[in-house]
Amino acid sequence: MEHKVLIVIGDATETVDTMYPYFRLIEGGYTPVIAAPEKREYQMVMHQVKPGWTITKEWEGYSMDADIAFADIKPEEYVGIFFSGGRAPEYIRDDEDLIRITQWFFDNEKPIASVCHGVEIPARAGRVKGRRMATVPKCQFDLEVCGGTFVNEACVIDGNLISGRTFWDHGHYIGPWMKLLDEERDKRAAG
Repeated sequence: MEHKVLIVIGDATETVDTMYPYFRLIEGGYTPVIAAPEKREYQMVMHQVKPGWTITKEWEGYSMDADIAFADIKPEEYVGIFFSGGRAPEYIRDDEDLIRITQWFFDNEKPIASVCHGVEIPARAGRVKGRRMATVPKCQFDLEVCGGTFVNEACVIDGNLISGRTFWDHGHYIGPWMKLLDEERDKRAAG
């Protein structure tokens, strides 16, 4: 049985935020499925605050093909979901199908991970109220205005929701998310 996990992207998705979980999922025996507004190629970026800078510097990163459009996703076919960072969440968060998918994963308590600006999607979907999350500090307002609690830590676990601040935190929060995915996979296999 194939165990698929969604990775949500758009143009200007952060490269490391996307590729690290992509390859970790493969290592864990999962099929990562790149989901985006349309089934096409997307341009990723690399983000870092350079020494002496007060804003994020952006470079062009790799490109990646989306496997499926949001409109075609049946969320019950997937073990979990990952919300990648970068600027993409700001532009895709109003997509009605993405909101529907996001709400399904929260409402059904499936394994969810979010990093950096990825928080903007569950916040827009109305699913962060009362939840503790890590995110890049400049998205603290987006989280809190929607009722969530900002936690400035490398890994925040709030039930089925695992989050990190930036790609520097991948080594801290991806492992706990993978553990949740394994538990969900085992439940599905048991019937």
